[in-house]
Amino acid sequence: MKSIGVILALAFLKIVSCQRTPTISYISQEQIKDIGDTVELLCSVQYGQEYPVLWIKFNKEGGSDQLPLSSGTSLIVRDSRFALRYDTASSTYTLQIKDIQETDAGVYQCQVLISLNNRISAGVELQVRRPPIISDNSTRSLVVSEGQPVQLNCYAGGFPTPRISWRRENNAILPTGGSIYRGNTLKVSAIRKEDRGTYYCVAENGVGRGARRNINVEVEFAPVITAPRPRLGQALQYDMNLECHVEAYPPPAITWIKDDIELSNNQHYSISHFATADEYTDTTIRVITIEKRQYGEFICRAANKLGTAQTTVQLFEISTPNINYPGLQWATGNRCTASKLLLTVLSVTIFTKF
Repeated sequence: MKSIGVILALAFLKIVSCQRTPTISYISQEQIKDIGDTVELLCSVQYGQEYPVLWIKFNKEGGSDQLPLSSGTSLIVRDSRFALRYDTASSTYTLQIKDIQETDAGVYQCQVLISLNNRISAGVELQVRRPPIISDNSTRSLVVSEGQPVQLNCYAGGFPTPRISWRRENNAILPTGGSIYRGNTLKVSAIRKEDRGTYYCVAENGVGRGARRNINVEVEFAPVITAPRPRLGQALQYDMNLECHVEAYPPPAITWIKDDIELSNNQHYSISHFATADEYTDTTIRVITIEKRQYGEFICRAANKLGTAQTTVQLFEISTPNINYPGLQWATGNRCTASKLLLTVLSVTIFTKF
């Protein structure tokens, strides 16, 4: 009787063991690797000897995009970087990936197929560290009018998530204050002409050297005019340069006016414009062989689409020629000019000494 009982017990245990549902007893934890590294993903299955066990890769974003990698103890994917090992003692399926690439990032799922419509699964996420790459939807350049609100955007991909900071060329002060601003968006409520220039969007996440984009911000503004020497004296029959400095963007139209008449290049006047930068222009009018009627007020005027500005330069008569001024030229045809100038210099020198 005892022998029959033992036989029945063994039979019962065999039936129970055959009915046990496979389970995944172990799956690797999340893996974070650098490009070029090697990773091993482990999946241990209990009571699964009679069932197919698969490794399948899913994109992190999910969806139906999946790639079967192995079935049982055999690889399906044809990629020399992948290898599969099976340990019979622990019923562990080890998926190895060498020379990890950015595209290897995703969720790797271990599946046990119980029936056509029944499976158990467990997944492990592989994250690949990637240096920052600034996205194309970030601001590249900007042209705005003074006083307008401005928003500069900078986005970057990579893992870990990059940190974004803003700087200006030569560490100039940002419109928000300070030399560094952190965040994806730099907002300026009302931009000023002093805020124009190059801004740097810097993305860093500790992988590689980071990424940087130069963003040129051009601010359109109405002209601002200054006269370095608003009053100048010169003797009759001598030349004199009158100057003004114009700051504006877009570059303005510049005119010189006297007695409500716009002046032009002729035998009496020579006008020159020198653009030292996109926003700066120096303009000069040379009054040639000054006559009595040419003394008085000259208006320097600049205009662009945002406005008009002007300043005045006063030219007045003096008896002694202004010989120290670089624009001085002797009047053409005056045969005694050299002698007169020499006598003037001597008389001034003698008067100074005594």
